[in-house]
Amino acid sequence: MTDLVSKPTHPEQRRTGYLYRGETLRHVAMPLGGIGCGQIALGGDGGLRQWQMVNQINHLGFVPDSFFAIRATCGEPPINEVRILQSREVLNLPTEQTPLVNDNVIPEDQRMLLQRFPGVTRTTFTGAYPFARIGYEDEQLPVEVELEAYTPFVPLDAEKSSLPAILFSFNVRNRLPYEVHGNLGATLQNAIGWDGLTPISGNRCSLYGGNVNRVHRRSRYTSIVMENPSLSGDHPGAGQMVLSCLTPGTITYERWTTPEQFIQYMQGNLFFTQGTRFTRQPVSQNSPLVPGGSSPAGETCNGGLLTPFRLAPGETTTIIFIMSWHFPNRYLNFDQFGTRRDYGKSKFWLGNAYTTRFADALEVTEYLIDNRASLEDASRRWSEGIFQSTLDSWLAEALAAQGIFMRSPTVFQTEDGRFYGFEGSLGASTQMWNALYGGSCPLNCTHVWNYEMALSRLFPRLEQSMRETDFEHAQSAEGYIPHRTVLPLYLPQFWNEPIGGPTNPALDGMLGTILKTYREVRQGAGDAWLDRLWPRVKMLVQYIVAHWDENDDGVLEGEQPNTYDIAFYGPNMYIGALWLAALRATEELAKQQGEASFAREVRQRFERGSTRYDELLWNGEYYIQIIDDTMPQADQFGEGCLADQLFGQWWAHMLDLGYLLPEQHVKTTLRSIVQYNVRHGFRDFEHHYRVFANDEDSGLLVCTWPHGGRPEIPVRYCDEVWTGMEYQVGVHCLFEGLHDEGLSILSALRQRYDGTHRNPYNEVECGDHYARAMAGWSMLEALSGFTYHAVKGLLSFAPRERAPEFRVPFITGSGWGTFEWTEDHIRLTCAYGKIHIRQLSLPGCPANARVTLDGKHIRVETRQDDNQTFVFAEPLVLPADSCLEID
Repeated sequence: MTDLVSKPTHPEQRRTGYLYRGETLRHVAMPLGGIGCGQIALGGDGGLRQWQMVNQINHLGFVPDSFFAIRATCGEPPINEVRILQSREVLNLPTEQTPLVNDNVIPEDQRMLLQRFPGVTRTTFTGAYPFARIGYEDEQLPVEVELEAYTPFVPLDAEKSSLPAILFSFNVRNRLPYEVHGNLGATLQNAIGWDGLTPISGNRCSLYGGNVNRVHRRSRYTSIVMENPSLSGDHPGAGQMVLSCLTPGTITYERWTTPEQFIQYMQGNLFFTQGTRFTRQPVSQNSPLVPGGSSPAGETCNGGLLTPFRLAPGETTTIIFIMSWHFPNRYLNFDQFGTRRDYGKSKFWLGNAYTTRFADALEVTEYLIDNRASLEDASRRWSEGIFQSTLDSWLAEALAAQGIFMRSPTVFQTEDGRFYGFEGSLGASTQMWNALYGGSCPLNCTHVWNYEMALSRLFPRLEQSMRETDFEHAQSAEGYIPHRTVLPLYLPQFWNEPIGGPTNPALDGMLGTILKTYREVRQGAGDAWLDRLWPRVKMLVQYIVAHWDENDDGVLEGEQPNTYDIAFYGPNMYIGALWLAALRATEELAKQQGEASFAREVRQRFERGSTRYDELLWNGEYYIQIIDDTMPQADQFGEGCLADQLFGQWWAHMLDLGYLLPEQHVKTTLRSIVQYNVRHGFRDFEHHYRVFANDEDSGLLVCTWPHGGRPEIPVRYCDEVWTGMEYQVGVHCLFEGLHDEGLSILSALRQRYDGTHRNPYNEVECGDHYARAMAGWSMLEALSGFTYHAVKGLLSFAPRERAPEFRVPFITGSGWGTFEWTEDHIRLTCAYGKIHIRQLSLPGCPANARVTLDGKHIRVETRQDDNQTFVFAEPLVLPADSCLEID
């Protein structure tokens, strides 16, 4: 478990990304594609899989005959090598199956492809999200080949991060002392009409027919455009796919049906004059003939691009391909919870936000080409800000991967711009109760999304959209908020009816919604936004008081539905700490709204509740549950040690709300959770539900009973290990100064997802890409001591571990950059957007420090509080590439 913590990070590895090779490639598959656009994953072996761009979730979805290949030749000595750019090594790795995951599945068509044609000997994969880099290793190839693939990812700019496209940049270098020539090929199957589920064999699928490919040439690129005019405009599979190359001289093979045809074309399309120009023979003389027009019923056609190269010894060329897609017709294709309603033949069209900006995939390609330099620069600045930090490489990799969740099929953005999320994406972890495809537990589940921090930081406007849905559409007239939202929004919501998971509206979800609202305000949602939602927030708080705090002592009692898909009965600190944090957040919001009387009322309730919860539940080691013996006894934890019992205190630290309970009791509780709930090795462990840690893994159990008293029917999921909970508890340890304990939990989590047994880019719970795991973003804020309050203009840093050099990325609601601290110098650099500061709080910084902005001295006042706070005479605005320095 401690290997990741104790293993030193090589500076070059930290700078470039996280390296996977050999057995650690087995499960590696990085999803690529924009927010709400669907995805295609790039596997550690170089293959493309998990094709989920047609508005359907199917982790095993696959479009055959879509690959990259290279031919490299030399006249003297005679060399003629052809390779599929996919690793043979990964195919031969041991096939031991990890429970509840399938990222290791290599589609049968890809396996067959490597039986018919040689692949490269091996690959390496370097992850630096959003960038994936593949190194292709093959001693028989006269060239070195490297691929960098990415979809632009620009935090704070959702539109630039929502492109349905992937850019593949290949570097080909001649490593021989002789001239080498050849061509690099990219292929794509025309999958227009596919539903994302129906199996495809070769170019055959029952949904195919009428597919058409056409060549589109412009001065800057060559494309094969794939369509299906036979489909109606509202057909779920209607759309467009485009394969493009940005290199001049690219040759097209417009229509073919088998890989053999394309490889034969590749081998027959390399002709040179004695000069340096390529000459191309007519296609009919160098490739098999394929009938023109549309494909017959049950079949489609493939398209391919060939880009010639000619390299002197040591010379390198760069060849760039782009795959883009456009599928506008998202329908309601998932089962909603609650009472079954018959809506007849209604299909409930939802649409996609990205299709309001682009008429088709060609427009996407042209936008990407037009803006490639700026999009790549911003994406690279973000990635380098993480990987060139002083964070250990495994921490940097985990932090960067947080951006994947919001670009996975777990989320989508409808045509009206609203953002929605499932709990996860159905897959191997859900087939025992649901299915392998579709969205898991729709929709906007408040109690699961309670843990998420990454979206709120990286794309705050999308997060605000979720709050607007919570309050303006899901909230009932009485004031409560169901934990799931019904789409389309004009349909009846889950009011006064059973929901499912849990049955009645989740109390923890409502408490979290209050906390999330305050978080969005601190992040910079603005006065108008809060004015709009505040009456509804207040109504929610008053509803909770009226229904759960009848004794007026600040302790919530009665049925308390929650994220364990059951209800607790009787006082417990899981709900209690969330309630105390929500009261503190409400107090701060009320003050901001000028409602001093309501703020005092809420504060008094908080103080009563804090005292009473501690008196009732503290057992000297941790907080227990007092089970209400007049209510159902199943699914309770009683004397158990619940790992999530201080979830609310984690929230309080994230929002600068202070301690909710006695500080020493908080620290002691965390030590007890580490002592009693962390388990090393699961070979002899009895899993009563799902298996998220096995064999030699280490992990944090949801609940244990160190002193006995486990109920006959204990709290559901008690014997499981949840990554979102591990992030929360591990980070909370960091907040409390329990550095070793926190890092041991976090490193054990990431060691389970090291590529060998699980995918580092897919953290699983009830589905793939599970939203709870977005709690991982809080690692950065705990380690750096970062906080930001947009209303006050207060930016703070207080690193937990001061090294001779400390450098981390940070992000506010309007800009992002890097924070650097050496022994005698502090540097704050804006890399993107604008950073607004009125106060800067730093620990241990001398009051007489010199402050400059872009080299110019600026006047500041200082205030000594817990830290040294610099108050600027005029509010500062740091634009991109601006630098604030303190000496």
